[in-house]
Amino acid sequence: MRRLLQALFVLLGAGFAALAAPAVALAGPNIPTQLSNADLTLLNGVRTAGLWEMPAGQMAAERGAHPIVRQIGATIAQQHVKLDQDVVDAANQLGVTLPTQPTDQQTGWLNEMRGASSNQEFDQIFVARLRAAHGKIFPIIAAVRSGTRNEIVRKIAQEANTVVEGHLSMLESTDLVRYGELPPIALPEVDIANAGSLVQTAQGRAEAGSGFSPTVVWVVLIAAVVTATASSYRVFRPRPAR
Repeated sequence: MRRLLQALFVLLGAGFAALAAPAVALAGPNIPTQLSNADLTLLNGVRTAGLWEMPAGQMAAERGAHPIVRQIGATIAQQHVKLDQDVVDAANQLGVTLPTQPTDQQTGWLNEMRGASSNQEFDQIFVARLRAAHGKIFPIIAAVRSGTRNEIVRKIAQEANTVVEGHLSMLESTDLVRYGELPPIALPEVDIANAGSLVQTAQGRAEAGSGFSPTVVWVVLIAAVVTATASSYRVFRPRPAR
């Protein structure tokens, strides 16, 4: 009887070990380091954002009519100094050449701020332009953060996500954002009706690729237990008296 129980424990242990095997086999995949167009868009976008938001923040710190605008301007300028240095360092590691000047549109925004007729008008322009710009780059950061295959780019996306999200909240705290004038949201198309089948297909491919099927293991395991139990009954069942 003791040997039978030991055999059952061995079978159970083997089954659970097989179930745990895929987690080990699938760990530590080779991570490609090539850059995609989205990666380059993020690096260039973060760089040009710093090139115009640093002087914009400095202007706000000096010219803002409201104390909160001056404080936000100084914070944005300071945080972009660090983010800009980090993206430059990342680009140097990756061998990427970044822009050295803001875009024509961004330069126009800076000139618009410089040409404001009053400090109150400056506040409105500053908040409107930075809020729209942050809202435009935020989805790009999220897309790269979730899909990039490059570890260096992923770290920049993580940092940029934190910085931009904080700036959005700060700008909105001024109560100067005109939400009705913001550009419409552009979301990627998602086939919700087929989402379930897509998940099942992905799971099936993962099992086929690993050569492992949890269902098969459980069937074999249960069959072994049933067989062992039946054998035990035949061996240890009471025998009729003669």
